[in-house]
Amino acid sequence: MTVTSDEATSLAPRGPTEPEGLESAIPTGRLAFTVGVVALGGLLFGFDTGVISGALLFLKEDFHLTSFQEGAVISSLLLGAAAGALWSGTPADRWGRRKTLIVIAATFTLGLLLATLAAGFWTLVAARVILGLAVGSASSLVPLYLAEVAPPRLRGRLITVNQILLTAGILVSYLINLWFADDANWRAMFGAGLLPSVLMLVGLFFVPESPVWLQRRRRGEVVPRAKGASRGTLRGMLAEPVVRRALLIGVTIGAVQQFAGINTIIYYAPSIMQRAGLPATNSIMYSVAIGVANLLMTVAAIPLVDRAGRKPLLLLSLVGMAAALVPLGCALNGAFGGASHVVSLVSMGLYVSAFAVGIGPVFWILAAEVFPPAVRAKGVALCVLVNWSANFVVGQLFLPAADRFGEAGVFWFFAAVCVAALVFVVRTVPETKNRSFDAIQRELAAGAQRQSLHQDAI
Repeated sequence: MTVTSDEATSLAPRGPTEPEGLESAIPTGRLAFTVGVVALGGLLFGFDTGVISGALLFLKEDFHLTSFQEGAVISSLLLGAAAGALWSGTPADRWGRRKTLIVIAATFTLGLLLATLAAGFWTLVAARVILGLAVGSASSLVPLYLAEVAPPRLRGRLITVNQILLTAGILVSYLINLWFADDANWRAMFGAGLLPSVLMLVGLFFVPESPVWLQRRRRGEVVPRAKGASRGTLRGMLAEPVVRRALLIGVTIGAVQQFAGINTIIYYAPSIMQRAGLPATNSIMYSVAIGVANLLMTVAAIPLVDRAGRKPLLLLSLVGMAAALVPLGCALNGAFGGASHVVSLVSMGLYVSAFAVGIGPVFWILAAEVFPPAVRAKGVALCVLVNWSANFVVGQLFLPAADRFGEAGVFWFFAAVCVAALVFVVRTVPETKNRSFDAIQRELAAGAQRQSLHQDAI
């Protein structure tokens, strides 16, 4: 049975929608400046997650950290990020995107300053939690803001700028770690992040508010406790079939992005290569190589997200990741003999490349595109919360799982996740390239109607 446009529209969230062309209300010249300033949030996201890998080598000696305390320094940012992602939706709706971004930039600055001046373990953990709050909030709000200021034909590319600066931030943190490693100057490693955080904070006073949010405010839709505000609660959101379908897509892709194993490669590449037979005498140098591959392939994704589309890139990415993880597991089992370390290096390079050109940037794009305007900030926040929570779970369980089942078994599990995600993407994820938010909502409504009819038939 086919679904008519009238039926699809009846399933869409009730209330005003965004006029066609609203997203392009900012002049082109100002748009470039705006994207550059706001996307610094992506750079700081990457920098603050990557800088600890080098700084920890030296601060653990200064503060005489135990293994448990080392883990706490790392994981405190992840827990803060999950809380920040959950927090960001409400103020973004009530205060506006721009004001919330200013608070986020100030939080980045405070966290980096506190980390640079840390006097001991607890101060450092507090700094990492504050940075986590900023990272989680930025990872939710930056792509959302970019989606709302970009014209539909450029939306994918402009949101991908955030992902590029994220991967650039990781690479920059590795290079800064390398620069200060000889002096064991971990304070300078953290302090280097103050430059982009201050630039972002100052620049945000000169960028416009999201035209989508302004339009909603003019309609009286963003006044706290306004009539119908229950739609902004989780229960209210789940009452809408279109929102349920958007959440299913965003939450699933966000979880898959982490449960496919990307951060085990980013965090543990040196130990994996050592296990495969290649001496890992300089972990920072290996991290730089991984960071370069990640950045280059993310740059390659810029022209593709608005030409090839989101869905084809997702499919290509998942196929490539699964195809790389299988031989990586075999190499870690010694299946290739003396060539195992070569196979491991090639497999990890292919895996990171496949991730960076597809599911890496596409998750953030889809999360910012699929939700109706009334619940977009909260919907994106929930998706990012799941992403950070999955990141934490994978990071905590990887080493115990590798000890219990072997590293090969863990990577084969990641490959199975990619295959299962392939089926999900084919059946559920819509193509959103070059489409207005209204058109995306109509397709999601049609999909929700088809699902409802199928369940009734069963």
